[in-house]
Amino acid sequence: MVEVLKIIEATGAKVGTTIMIEGEPYTVRKTDTSKTGKHGHAKCRIEAVHVFNGNKKVFVSPGHDKFEVPVLNKRKGQVLSIAEDKASLMDLESFETIEIAIPDELKGQLEENSNVEYWQIGEQMMIKRKV
Repeated sequence: MVEVLKIIEATGAKVGTTIMIEGEPYTVRKTDTSKTGKHGHAKCRIEAVHVFNGNKKVFVSPGHDKFEVPVLNKRKGQVLSIAEDKASLMDLESFETIEIAIPDELKGQLEENSNVEYWQIGEQMMIKRKV
């Protein structure tokens, strides 16, 4: 279950906003809003990229459709150990230990005792960058 920060309309989805689409977090990359005729509704064409796996989604939605904006926790952690493609991290605030997959772009760059920023949306987590 993903904790929801707020609910916005499709016309309020700006570039960089993280929204939930079919229960998955996506970051909006591009939006186009078109106004239709006298009694029609605005249509929004939204291009979004999945936060964790990078899949692209393009869809058209009525401007009054609602989207959930999830709570995005950006946290810092210290790498305790690396095993194959997973890193064991200690959160620098709560001191809990978690295991997260290392993204392809960071493989070979992480070493023990280095600090990283990781993102958490609901139960999903990913290492975003080396600090």
